[in-house]
Amino acid sequence: MSHYPTVYKSQNDHRQYQYRVLSNQLRVLLVEDMQSNQAAASMAVGVGHFDDPVERPGMAHFLEHMLFLGTEKYPDSGEYHAYINQHGGNNNAWTGTEHTNFFYSINADALEGSLDRFSQFFIAPKFDLDLVDRERQAIESEFSLKLKDDIRRVYQVQKETVNPKHPFSKFSVGNLATLAGKQADIRDELLAFYQQHYSANIMTLCVVAPRPIAELEQIVNQYFSGIQNRNVSKHYPAQPLLAKEQQQKHIQIVPLKDQKRVSICFALPAIDQFYKRKPLTFISHLLGNESPGSLLSYLKIQGLANNLSAGGGVNGYNFKDYSISIQLTDKGFNELEEVVTCVFEYIELIKQHGLDAWRYQERASLLDTAFRFQEQIKTLDLASHLSINMHHYDIEDIIYGDYRMDEMLKHETQELLSLMSADNMRLMTVAKESQVERQAAWYDTPYKVSSIPTEQLKKWARVTTRPALKLPEKNPFIVANPQARADKSHSTVPKIVAEGHGYRIWHKKDDEFNVPKGHLYLSLDSDQASSTPRQAALTRLYVEMLIDYLTEPTYQAEVAGLNYNIYPHQGGITLHLTGFTGNQEKLLTLIINKARERNFTEQRFNMIKKQILRSWSNVAQAKPISQLFTSLTVTLQKRSFEPARMAEELAALTLEDLHNHVSAFYKKVYLEGLVYGDWLEQETQNLGKRLQHLLSLVTKPSAESSRELVNLDKRGSLLREKTITHQDSAIIVYYQSRAATPEQMALFSLLNHTMSSTFFHELRTKQQLGYMVGTGYLPLNRHPGIIFYVQSPTTGPRQLLEAIDEFIADFNYAVMQITNEQWESTKQGMISQIMENDTNLKTRSQRYWVSLGNRDYQFNQRETVVAEVMKLTRADLIKFMVAHMRSKDCDRLVLFSCGEQHHSQASLRSDNMIVNLKTFKEQADKFQF
Repeated sequence: MSHYPTVYKSQNDHRQYQYRVLSNQLRVLLVEDMQSNQAAASMAVGVGHFDDPVERPGMAHFLEHMLFLGTEKYPDSGEYHAYINQHGGNNNAWTGTEHTNFFYSINADALEGSLDRFSQFFIAPKFDLDLVDRERQAIESEFSLKLKDDIRRVYQVQKETVNPKHPFSKFSVGNLATLAGKQADIRDELLAFYQQHYSANIMTLCVVAPRPIAELEQIVNQYFSGIQNRNVSKHYPAQPLLAKEQQQKHIQIVPLKDQKRVSICFALPAIDQFYKRKPLTFISHLLGNESPGSLLSYLKIQGLANNLSAGGGVNGYNFKDYSISIQLTDKGFNELEEVVTCVFEYIELIKQHGLDAWRYQERASLLDTAFRFQEQIKTLDLASHLSINMHHYDIEDIIYGDYRMDEMLKHETQELLSLMSADNMRLMTVAKESQVERQAAWYDTPYKVSSIPTEQLKKWARVTTRPALKLPEKNPFIVANPQARADKSHSTVPKIVAEGHGYRIWHKKDDEFNVPKGHLYLSLDSDQASSTPRQAALTRLYVEMLIDYLTEPTYQAEVAGLNYNIYPHQGGITLHLTGFTGNQEKLLTLIINKARERNFTEQRFNMIKKQILRSWSNVAQAKPISQLFTSLTVTLQKRSFEPARMAEELAALTLEDLHNHVSAFYKKVYLEGLVYGDWLEQETQNLGKRLQHLLSLVTKPSAESSRELVNLDKRGSLLREKTITHQDSAIIVYYQSRAATPEQMALFSLLNHTMSSTFFHELRTKQQLGYMVGTGYLPLNRHPGIIFYVQSPTTGPRQLLEAIDEFIADFNYAVMQITNEQWESTKQGMISQIMENDTNLKTRSQRYWVSLGNRDYQFNQRETVVAEVMKLTRADLIKFMVAHMRSKDCDRLVLFSCGEQHHSQASLRSDNMIVNLKTFKEQADKFQF
């Protein structure tokens, strides 16, 4: 092997990395991770929908699907998926513009078997003739699934309004129409496409495993040297994304969801060349700033906008479509000219006064600190991310490339800023009120393209920055040289360090991940939070108002890596703070003081209220299966309500109602907190005292709020239909455990684990019922449960339920046929998933916080569930299914919606329908928690 540069890694990274090139020119990154109990692999192929033949849109995507369905060595179409699942893993793939990525994770002891199967995708795929038509249907289902997805609908308009000679203009997904023809002909085309484009020299492989590098090298050589090197070289057309005739246009689009936004887009060159200096990251950092005087702050004060992001937009081999995207108010939409003027004024301000070395250095040092204290991610995410990075960065920068920010070259930054001009611009507005005159292909998106008047362009080209717009000040939250403290923890799990009537604080000092960061969770329970739809709507409104009110004073803290999130739940609200510990308490104090001010204005109240109402009404445009998932929790949890029901209440509420609600909310609260990370016990105790003092000023102590769950025992097969306007039908079948014990958690988890890949293979791959097909272990309010779900473009709910029932009835036989070895392997696979090592501070803190929510005060629920899994036999599974799942009258909840195309099919009806949800929930027996 030749010598390659060393891959530069964070001081905080325990993994070992080595870059190799195999004899067939396959580029490989080997990652030795001795702390993981999982392995992962990812192959990134330099082929995407830009490579699709003009007459066959969607071919690269179709090929991605077909590679999973059997190889010469492993011909069974469901074998790969079943092997990964049996050994505690996950797998997926995606097709992008210029790359296709295949990736999976698995128990470390099954690494060789998985690599053997995986490598065959790229050596000898079978392209089974019988499966061509079946998988075409899967592509059609995937296409159908997104027909009402505004992101996909807007994306199609983008494609139609760029240079038609550029490959970005191609329809990327494919469907039955684009993949039409005889099966045999399509198979021949697939094979030809594969042989023309799939070549070892444009592939990058990343393998992560708890094995020594030398061993990984040997294994990878063994399995991947057989991939053919066809010496493919990439030649995309040297056409600009936007020719002159596509520039200076205003594109108006009508969405399905109610929204108003504008994207101001500039055509820039390809960005890979800039990665070592990241000038666009720096420009976006200034444009997207949200502190006082910033572009967004000014637009908010003027009542023109609610949100802004800079730097998005598509990019590729010869283009970057740089986008400044602004969420507009009604006023902002009507005064679009003024909004765009403000944007150009701020760009001018950056050109004139923003290119100071200290500003660039501030951003660069934040990235450098993030790299130095980089937290590990899951093996699957790491493998996938690095295999893609290998296509974009130099060898030594495969990891560091995302963080590298060497220096600002003024001329380079000025050149990019000069391209952010009126003559190099396109405007795209998305709003229901848009004036349109045509429809986009495939998704029928209504839109219109018009030229921006020359006079207007001239005005935007000669702006003078108004005094109210200001560049950000120096950031006071940046910690110069953060260091993790060496103090060891005195306990193996969190313990209570501060407790009193109505509050309890848990703490654990981290001494494993060695980063100067902390996670603070503070949950406030109040009986006034969500007992009624009105209270739930007011609590959500309070949280959104608070987040909006905090945006400006906390923005610099967020930039400095101190983040927070506030969210409502069944019992109240939770505040979660993350980031570097040096200034965490400073941020917490700021948030608490601002929260106590509650200085909400009528103007912001009306805007936020309108935003929430818009988002709740837009729920009706979500995928049917997503709407059913929302309805599942709403049907079963006493304190969860349909968005439409909360919207009815919210519409009539006033600012006075909100202030009254906040006062009522804080009258009696219960506080539970967790502090985990680089916090010392004494510091946490002091924090507990301060919080307790603050609470004593505004509230009386209270007990925890109850979380009640509808008990389905002896209710039979309950049906609830949702009316959803969509061409697809959807169904969720939910079985609930009768007890929240470790035995039941083990049983339901293992049942789901054993069934999931077979269910997917049977209903999606074989029967082609839909693209969204699966099972899931779903605990609600601590109660174990299992769900089966399908969204189908071809089949109505009655037939879907019959297919699910038939699968469950037949599954006993499948379990009986499993060998002892397979059964033990399946159990071991699930145990590895449950016991997967926490990769970073975040996953560890989340696990501890969930344990507290589950009242698992020993923090050992994982271990107790695993002990129960070990005891389970196949007979236990079969006995449970026969007793609780085989009959059509067994206790369960069936949620469904009938697609517009399926009204002629036999309907799903029963005497046991939930007609009035409110009455059903009031009268039902409940589990108290």
